[in-house]
Amino acid sequence: MSYHHLTISERIRIEVLSILGYSTRFIAKFLHRHHSTIARELSRNKFENNYCSTFAHNNYLKRRKNSSYCGKYNEFLSNLISEKLNENWSPEQISNALLNGKLSFKTIYNWIYTGKLKGISLKNLRHKGKRRKKETRGKFLIGSSISTRPKEVKCRKIFGHWELDTMVSSRGKSKDCLATFVERKTRFYVAIKIKDRTASSMLEVIKKLVKVLPKKALKSFTTDRGKEFACYKEVEKLDIKVYFADAYAAWQRGSNENSNGLLREYYPKKTDLGQISNDDLIEKLILLNRRPRKCLNWDNPFNLFLKEVSHLD
Repeated sequence: MSYHHLTISERIRIEVLSILGYSTRFIAKFLHRHHSTIARELSRNKFENNYCSTFAHNNYLKRRKNSSYCGKYNEFLSNLISEKLNENWSPEQISNALLNGKLSFKTIYNWIYTGKLKGISLKNLRHKGKRRKKETRGKFLIGSSISTRPKEVKCRKIFGHWELDTMVSSRGKSKDCLATFVERKTRFYVAIKIKDRTASSMLEVIKKLVKVLPKKALKSFTTDRGKEFACYKEVEKLDIKVYFADAYAAWQRGSNENSNGLLREYYPKKTDLGQISNDDLIEKLILLNRRPRKCLNWDNPFNLFLKEVSHLD
């Protein structure tokens, strides 16, 4: 049976019965209460050595008012969480990687919803579930299908397999775009500016990447069938196998799609990518690659990528 606090009418009865000299157990039986409840009520609510029902009830109301749970909220924690939310960390990342699970991510969401975090609103949360438009630009139907890709690539246990894509400027803006690369095991993300969305521009930036990274760090590429990847034969001459995902199957390149979405938070679709500086782009990539990931057991892509590169012969 659940416990119910004493009411003012019960306290009046206790006062009357105690004045008449009835015992604690008799009063408890009369009110259908435990005798220890009556004993505590009489002992802690005496006024001038006598029990007073109004005095007792007023004390009860004060105790109830002061007993409300204050929670874990404090100004230091609020500022710390707000800082990371402004850096585009999710509440779950903050809870697990920054606070070691001592504060639930659901609590952080509640603080956002109730306006407890200064300067933070729902706009600081990522938008999910946006429907993507089907690809209508030119494609080609040659090259190796993703169905022929080795299982070791799919399971993400081998380092050096990448997903590729491009991120374009808004219509009416410049032709400048970004060539984006994601290493599947570590989720390390690279974005490089290119002058247009052509095969020659893509080949040029891939050759730059080959010069910078160790040879064993580039084993395969998985891309869509956009015409900027028509240079795949030249890429395979660099000893990098190229696989093409199925049409309208963005989930087959999920890491790249997700990472592009993260970068879009800094450069929305209305952005002219030709106007962003390389320094600003590098700064944003550092923020993304240092952000902890749930899929990496709350480690970050930058740390894991450096570890993998250091182990290469």
